[in-house]
Amino acid sequence: MSDTLPSPIELVLITGMSGSGKSVALTALEDLGFYCVDNLPPELLESFIALEQSHQAHRVAIAMDVRSAASLPGLPRRLERLQAQADRPVHLTTVFLDATTDTLVRRFSETRRLHPLSLKQANDQHRALTDAIEHERELLAELREQALVLDTSLIRPAQLRSHIKDLLGAVQAPLTLVFESFAFKRGIPMDADFVFDVRMLPNPHYEPELKPLTGRDAPVAAYLAAQPEVDQMRQQIGDFLRHWLPQMLRDHRSYVTVAIGCTGGQHRSVYLAEQLAQTFATDWATQVRHREVDGWPASAARPVATGS
Repeated sequence: MSDTLPSPIELVLITGMSGSGKSVALTALEDLGFYCVDNLPPELLESFIALEQSHQAHRVAIAMDVRSAASLPGLPRRLERLQAQADRPVHLTTVFLDATTDTLVRRFSETRRLHPLSLKQANDQHRALTDAIEHERELLAELREQALVLDTSLIRPAQLRSHIKDLLGAVQAPLTLVFESFAFKRGIPMDADFVFDVRMLPNPHYEPELKPLTGRDAPVAAYLAAQPEVDQMRQQIGDFLRHWLPQMLRDHRSYVTVAIGCTGGQHRSVYLAEQLAQTFATDWATQVRHREVDGWPASAARPVATGS
């Protein structure tokens, strides 16, 4: 009998809020060559992985959500046991798709679908949609704490597919830094671990020749690089992250999302996200995304008060 261990399975667990885009994420993983299963009951997880291991499968993606509500409390422990089995090595990545309650209500209204938790089991009465969504958040809270969170509130399906493919390309890295620029006027990203406000920095928006450009364009980059305050902000954010990232790695974090916001999400935040990603790329796996510059739909925005 051979002493060689079976080759590890790369397992991606897709979970999150109903209406947040889990089916879109599974489609993206199918494109990457994953064997995908939707709504697998948690009780079948270990036996399913054992079966796939015997079939020499290497890349498996599973979607689980509140359709298995009664079994969800035991899922984190099942995942721990699965990873602890030395005879069946499993590399696990958990992706939690989230969205604002307003966004989810709009999506359910547009599709006329019934929320999985709309029906109360005790008395066969229906929950209001917002109550069902909040109850779902409570049930999934523990899973969310252990996962990479993606806020899909302002993401088109094609963009979500792209993000999933980009993120899964870095799953073997011990920790991946995601730098995200955004506009405060359109709300703070729900997937942010750290949020830095750079609205106090000099604004290229007021320079006529720079206004139509972005922080990725050379003239804007040159303008901002010449401002001492901008470089000071870059250094201070960098120092903060360098101090705390090793602690987060020791806490078994796989992803850290650093959100950098300015007024319009076009110049200052974009420039700093790009600069920080370049700085940290020598020591960490890094990714960059720009919520406003990449053309996400203005019609999906939900403004928040900014105090200005």
